[in-house]
Amino acid sequence: MSGRVSFIGAGPGAADLITVRGAQRIADADIVVWAASLVEADCITEHASADAEIVDSSRLTHEDVVEIYRRAAAEDLMVARVHSGDPSLWGAVQEQFDRAVELGLDAEIVPGVPAFCAAAAVAGRELTVPEIAQSVVLTRLEGGKTPMPDGERIREFARHGTTMAIFLSAARTGQLVTELLAGGYQRDTPVIVAYKTTWPDELTLHTTLDELAELVKEHKLWRHTLFLVGPGLRAGGTRSHLYHAGHFHTYRKADPAARKELRAARQAGTG
Repeated sequence: MSGRVSFIGAGPGAADLITVRGAQRIADADIVVWAASLVEADCITEHASADAEIVDSSRLTHEDVVEIYRRAAAEDLMVARVHSGDPSLWGAVQEQFDRAVELGLDAEIVPGVPAFCAAAAVAGRELTVPEIAQSVVLTRLEGGKTPMPDGERIREFARHGTTMAIFLSAARTGQLVTELLAGGYQRDTPVIVAYKTTWPDELTLHTTLDELAELVKEHKLWRHTLFLVGPGLRAGGTRSHLYHAGHFHTYRKADPAARKELRAARQAGTG
């Protein structure tokens, strides 16, 4: 035995939105490492063992955390490394995962509910709407602490005109709006502003691109805020063909009359 590190997505905030597997890994852990600035405290207190060593990673460097992994390998300990949302998005998990493996630890990643999915759920919106938006772009505004690769610019992504989930950009909302408009979004494009979604002090606001910067300034939303942007976020939507009586698939035959109606609507460009 050489110990284990479980990189766990805590979800958007609420303790009951962590996965069953994630909660069990925290309960089994000898050491729980979590970022108090990003993960709601209940996610730890409701699941961790009373005997577990709880370490706040907010003030730790990568090297400090690796030392915990090194001790886990030497003493055959179970470590739960808890990240906000899902570890695959802006979690700096890969560098930790690789070091854990190098140290001989059994390493795993336990996925979590991404914040952008929780924001859409709280707002009562679907991000992919038939005939309007069938793709979702996950990104952030360039110019932050971590350089953006060439070709990954808000303005270029905006040219697709689909739904965008934009993280880590609230402190520069004015610049963000300028880039989105330059990319082709209209000023009346719907925007959902999601602050600390599912936390006790969550805030969800509906606005338009034209009014976004002023709204963010008014509520002083500099951190813990993401934006959902795109025409698909307008109330309502078009009828999905998946459950239309005229649509068939492996488990259901199409109704002939409904099938004829659906084909006519497609040819006319109304369905």
